Amino acid sequence: MRARAWMLAGAVLAGASGARAQDPGSGGPIQYDVRFPNAVHHEARIAVTYRDLRAGPVRFQMARSSPGRYALHEFAKNVYSVSAVDGAGRPLAVTRADPYGWSVAGHDGTATVTYTLYGDRADGTYAQIDATHAHLNMPATFLWAVGYDERPIRVRFHAPDPKWKIATQLPDGREPNSFWAPGLQYLMDSPTELSDFRVREWTVGEGAGRQTIRLAVHHGGSDVDLDRFAAKARRVIDRQLAVFGGPPRFDHGRYTVIADYLPWVTGDGMEHRNSTIVTDARSLAEADFDQIQTLSHEFFHSWNVERIRPAELEPFDFTRANPTPSLWLAEGFTSYYGPLAVRRAGEQPVDAYLAALGSGLNAVLNAPARAYGGPREMSLRAPFVDAARSIDPVNPHIFVSYYSYGAVVALALDLSIRERFPGRSLDDFMRRLWRTYGETETPYTPDDLRRALAEATGDRAFADAFFARSIDGSALPDFAPLLAKAGLLLRPTRPGRAWLGASRVTGGAGGVTLAEPPMPGSPLHAAGVERDDVVASLGGTAIADAGGWSAALERLRPGARVELVFRQRGRERRATLVPVADPTVEVVRMETADVPVTAAQRAFRAAWLGGS
Repeated sequence: MRARAWMLAGAVLAGASGARAQDPGSGGPIQYDVRFPNAVHHEARIAVTYRDLRAGPVRFQMARSSPGRYALHEFAKNVYSVSAVDGAGRPLAVTRADPYGWSVAGHDGTATVTYTLYGDRADGTYAQIDATHAHLNMPATFLWAVGYDERPIRVRFHAPDPKWKIATQLPDGREPNSFWAPGLQYLMDSPTELSDFRVREWTVGEGAGRQTIRLAVHHGGSDVDLDRFAAKARRVIDRQLAVFGGPPRFDHGRYTVIADYLPWVTGDGMEHRNSTIVTDARSLAEADFDQIQTLSHEFFHSWNVERIRPAELEPFDFTRANPTPSLWLAEGFTSYYGPLAVRRAGEQPVDAYLAALGSGLNAVLNAPARAYGGPREMSLRAPFVDAARSIDPVNPHIFVSYYSYGAVVALALDLSIRERFPGRSLDDFMRRLWRTYGETETPYTPDDLRRALAEATGDRAFADAFFARSIDGSALPDFAPLLAKAGLLLRPTRPGRAWLGASRVTGGAGGVTLAEPPMPGSPLHAAGVERDDVVASLGGTAIADAGGWSAALERLRPGARVELVFRQRGRERRATLVPVADPTVEVVRMETADVPVTAAQRAFRAAWLGGS
């Protein structure tokens, strides 16, 4: 969101004698009224009143994008039955000239627009309305009048069930179940949950900086499960506070985690300035409390991206995709610190953490997409991949997720700093970013990040070289010696196993169908094999089903030639393949591989990952 708008919002909230002093009240210029007369069929009926309108037609529209998302989502598709009246209740003409909005003419300075919203997807982006809850992401919920973004807003909800409570980062209004925002940007960043959720909360910070962390959890599990989860969350958040030296200053002294752990929701997480939405179709017990990983990621965002914020996201434009070349840091470094905080808090065994670390390394080190660009390039591809859908196929090998790519870059930088600058780490870089750009809410540019690394390490040449090599370019360091400093081995996952470049198949007549495109440079790719080709035989053995294909792959050995017969778009083809060694790697503790570990290696590991 726009830095100036956020800072103004914070000043308004902090300077009020209680949040209600700034509530525009029932006579304010913008009023939303939200009802759920047909919740069982996923509908809400919403009315918004604008007063003191300028003369002439007014354009009302729905957002096409949402804070924290980088692609278009076209929320207007779920809005219908739109009507309008003036201040005296007289009907107004409503016309629609494009898919995204409506024009209202003939008003008397006041216009009330009423519409039906359909929503049945509970995640961080959309809305879900049913008999159990109303889960509302605001850009997916509210239309607004163009040209009045800075006016204060009041929202009142009418819950269909008296047991339902309301969780939101919006401050309370003067009337029951009403809330307010200083303007459109703040409103749109404030997801809201209405349900019979349960609450756990605690405080962080000291003295005047003391603030509340609140968990509002809508789930079917027990209170014992919720207590256990809250204790885990508290320990993980404490480890994040240690990185930055304390919490951000939340606008009205509270950060709200809105959680839906229900079979009918879609797993997701989405950060907001003073809150987050986290969802999972599994219960806490079913997932063995794995939801702590998503919570850790999203809470870290309260520093990194909500306040340490890329300049390209200022101001956020709800009518288009909002790209930035810095998602490798905004999302990628958060993807590094989320699991790391869980590990440092003792909420994940070190071997489980290393298994996930190895998986992330595989996703990046063996990604052919690195030949097409570094982390900045992958960040700019976000509008095409961030839950964006297209009908035509795209080349699957030109993109590697900025989440995993950025996390691997963070790992490389953290270990390199620890090796080269004793007593320093990536934590020092993040604290430098916080003091310079987060606390002041000054949006950063890509070049600002390079300078901050130079300041955090005291070595400009190191910072310049790292950015040139691994941020502007796509090179990564040799991780084996870096990990060895911590007494860790980077080794082949399946030594001696052969690899062709693709393995997933589906059954079919006369062979099996390759379900994935071969990796560029792999034996299958070099032989001209493509996704949807039908493999009839491998090594002289007919392939009848997926089991036969797996057995044939098991018999292969690196370097030993093998014949392949396959059909490609109606034509039978033959090729000679030379399998190569399986490139997948894993990270393990040296002691589990009977390799001696020194005291210095154990100390390095403990300083990085926390105690055993």
